[in-house]
Amino acid sequence: MRNVVYYATGRRKESTARVFLKPGKGEIFINDKPLDEYFRMREAYRIKVRKPLEVLGILSKYRVDAYVKGGGTTGQADAVSLGLARALASISDEYKKILRKYDLLTRDSREVERKHYNKHKARKAHQWHKR
Repeated sequence: MRNVVYYATGRRKESTARVFLKPGKGEIFINDKPLDEYFRMREAYRIKVRKPLEVLGILSKYRVDAYVKGGGTTGQADAVSLGLARALASISDEYKKILRKYDLLTRDSREVERKHYNKHKARKAHQWHKR
């Protein structure tokens, strides 16, 4: 196998992830920390990040280095997952077809709606009281 590095960017909410993929033993590092250490709080985040590799059945074939900033943990996990899927799709068209089938190459474009004046939040109105 050639010693090439694949790169892709993933975004979700306010998070941006730069993902580097190179031949390795299946380690995943986020901001230079192992995946299990970075996303300690929820197993769902770790599953979300590994999903593109598991779908393709190549969990132990590549080393993943992701650098993510901004947003919260949910946005960061989704951003890393999208970046990883995009990097894998750039390797081969066969990978791209499989990832597309599992909807892993589609960016979730939902953003937080801004707060409006005379409201508590974006849509929550003040509580009405008679007296």
